[in-house]
Amino acid sequence: MKFVAFRLGSASALVLAAMTVVPAAAQTAPDPNAAPAPAPTAPPAPSATPAPTPQDVPADSATNAPADGTQPVTATDAAAPPPDAAPSMPRTDILSKNTISILLDARLALANGEKSFTNGGLGKTRFQGTQNGDYRAYAVPVEADLIWLPRFTPSLSANVSGAWQRDQENKFDLIEAFVNFLPQQSGKIGFQARAGLMWPEISLEHSTGGAWTVVNTITPSTINSWVGEEVKVLGVEGTLRASLGQHELSFTGGVFAGNDTSGTLLSFRGWALHDEKATGFGHFPLPPLNSFIKLLQEDRTRSTIELDNRPGFYARLDWRPPWPFGVALFYYDNRGNPEAFTPTGQWGWRTRFWNIGINADLGTNTKLLIQGMSGSTIMGFEENGIPWVHTYFNSAYAMVTRRIGDKLAVSARVEAFNTREHGSEMSPLDNEDGWSSTVAARYNLTSRVTVLAEALNVRSKRGVRATDLGINPFQAQTVFQLALRFHL
Repeated sequence: MKFVAFRLGSASALVLAAMTVVPAAAQTAPDPNAAPAPAPTAPPAPSATPAPTPQDVPADSATNAPADGTQPVTATDAAAPPPDAAPSMPRTDILSKNTISILLDARLALANGEKSFTNGGLGKTRFQGTQNGDYRAYAVPVEADLIWLPRFTPSLSANVSGAWQRDQENKFDLIEAFVNFLPQQSGKIGFQARAGLMWPEISLEHSTGGAWTVVNTITPSTINSWVGEEVKVLGVEGTLRASLGQHELSFTGGVFAGNDTSGTLLSFRGWALHDEKATGFGHFPLPPLNSFIKLLQEDRTRSTIELDNRPGFYARLDWRPPWPFGVALFYYDNRGNPEAFTPTGQWGWRTRFWNIGINADLGTNTKLLIQGMSGSTIMGFEENGIPWVHTYFNSAYAMVTRRIGDKLAVSARVEAFNTREHGSEMSPLDNEDGWSSTVAARYNLTSRVTVLAEALNVRSKRGVRATDLGINPFQAQTVFQLALRFHL
């Protein structure tokens, strides 16, 4: 590694020297054979019913509403059949047409704006405009998922999926792999557990089965776009449910490894709006870094590696009253060591955040979702008591979905987001402010074919666009998309 001459603190110099001589000590991506799982992806039910079509069953945080495409259910609800439900198929089903499915997603898109983050820029969307920022058209396949949902016993099942994604590093990569334990429920107390590679249950926008697919829009919010990128864990969690009169309460606790690099994208790139998901062995590219950080950080980040052998944890509390709304509160702490690093330039980050999710039925056919997240992330050694990178981040959205008939649902979402940088080696120009609006329609052509149309506009200001890329710090982008999803 070559270095240019400029000021370095004692800790900085020590790290730069160590990176040239220290042998690789950090683990790489998780082993898919280690029973490694997305979150709002609900465990398949131990009753012998086929898993729900992923794009048709959203999983939100707390509601008793039916899974009808715009009425989300929790992972717990989706997994728990009535105690007296009679199985309609064999209680064990390892490999059959009921346990294997394929999801295909093809797009037509028209987008303008700056260079996308997928190509190493600071653009907020998956698609970008021409070199001059004018509109550019796309007709591309974006994703193909292979999903295996075996059932070993009435109480033990699994969810394993792999995918090809248009912008990912590997031709085919692991998306999720986890086992579910859901014993027969009786009385007012229930328990379930799962373990493996998964997303904690945070998103209100994703499906309850399969490959963690967005349901009523094509593009998830900034919150859940980031969850898909940097909050996938290799861990174990347990959920305890209780009925207190007409109120339903549940508590989930999880312990995990991996995810030590969580926060890299939020600090160096900021928030984004897209549906690309972290894989077991892939990476996300980073935009141009400042002169100090680029000597230390690789030009990409890997979301699922373990650097410091310190387990992280999360906890979630759900409350579902007898009224038509539900609330979920979530806390996450990866307990990462911000001074841990690999010789290739992957760094540990200490990332903590709170997330709240609220959903409410506004009449028979209309649902309101509100989600907010606030947290911070730290990376690097301290200089005069201040770490190299210390980013505070916030985002919130509200979305209304209206079901029209049996096949059509229309949605509208508005959101705002920001980051604030307080690190010793970062600049106030790394601060970010932005907002976006999205309208979408989903139409079920058949039980296996869904069409979605979406218009998204995002506006954001980030000072380093001018200093690092020579463009206006304020950028606006508009993306029109038409998606055709097949469930085979």
